[in-house]
This record gives sequence, structure tokens and C-alpha cells, in this order.
Amino acid sequence: MKTVIFDIETIPQDFGSFDDTQKQYLLKFANSRKDEKKVKEQMALWAPTNKIVAIGMLSVESEKGVVYYHDNNKKTEDFEEGNIKYYCGSEKEILEKFWKAIAHANKFVTFNGRGFDCPVLMLRSAMLKVKPSKNLVPYRYSTDQHIDLLEQLTFYSAARKFNLDFYCKAFGIKSPKSGGVTGHDVKPLFESGEYEKIARYCAGDLWATRELYLRWREYMSF
Repeated sequence: MKTVIFDIETIPQDFGSFDDTQKQYLLKFANSRKDEKKVKEQMALWAPTNKIVAIGMLSVESEKGVVYYHDNNKKTEDFEEGNIKYYCGSEKEILEKFWKAIAHANKFVTFNGRGFDCPVLMLRSAMLKVKPSKNLVPYRYSTDQHIDLLEQLTFYSAARKFNLDFYCKAFGIKSPKSGGVTGHDVKPLFESGEYEKIARYCAGDLWATRELYLRWREYMSF
């Protein structure tokens, strides 16, 4: 049984790349500059307005993984660090590599994957004319194929949701945020050309998700 954890990092597309009708649509409920700023930040969450800059994958069994990341300069050499291999490419290229790799997984694990990672991966792929190799959004109430830890830890939204950092600390697991980088830093890091830093942050999410998954599997899976 091959169980794979995956996680993505995204940034908003350039607001100026949208036409006037699209801009008006995005800002129709924004009544202040503060509201506009919030909308532009939230664009990182929606497939029609975001761009995937990193996709990380980690095998639960072998503890080996890979991070495919977007490098605007395309000059970065591939490298390996701590059981993780790092490869750079365009958004389309990293999506193609992801689908080729995930096709061999029997089961996949995410944190909020059903609400974010999975729809974004499938929609961005379709927008870039990349064919998915697997349905990442199967039947919600089954863990046979997809285990979304946020769904499991909230009992399908019956309990309050917390972020990965909070759950890690509550379970005594090292948080990926302990390195000083959070999801809010991804856009400025990308703009400053610190692509490898984003890739390493994505890898940190993978290790934390694996530890959280093992805890869930041992104590909460029936």
C-alpha cells in the first residue's frame, strides 16, 4: 500500500493581468482599500486567480519525497536534502510531474486538501491543459482513497477548525511554522526570488502532516 502526502503553495496572479470586468467582479463587495487588499490576498486561494508555485509529495512508508517548485528564472539546479528531492519548472511542468507521480499512489493524505489543494490542482491543470491522472475529490465520507486530516479532526465540520500549526502544537508535533516562514510569506518570497525557501517550507508541511496522520491513524482511525 503506497500512501502519499501532498501539499501545495500558491500565490495570487497579478491583479493587473485581469480585464476590467474581472476586476469589478472581484472587488464588487470591497468598500475600502482595506477590503481591496484583503481580496487581492484571498486570490491565492482560488484557482481562477492563483498560481501554484510548489507541489510537495511524501511517501508515508518510505519517508522519501519530492517538491516540484516554480522558478521564474529557471536557473536553479535540482538538488536533494533530507530525503526530499527538489525539482524546478514552470507551473505546467510541475503539474505534469505531479500527475505522473500521484498516479502510482493507492491512498493520499492532505490537510484541508478537499477544500483547497485538490480542487486547485484539478482546476489549474484543466486551465493549463494538463490531464489529471486521478480524481482527487472522491466521495467525501470515505477514507479509502483520500484522508483529509482537517475533515477527520473536525469530524466533518462538527467541531471547530484549527490550522495545521495549531493542531501540530496541540498534538506535540513540530510545527512547519517554527522555521519562521508561514503561508503569508510565500508571495513576498516568490517576488524576491527565494524559490528554494518556498520549496523547503512546503517540505516542512509534508513532514508535519505525516506526523499528524500517523497520530490520527493510530488513535482515531476505526
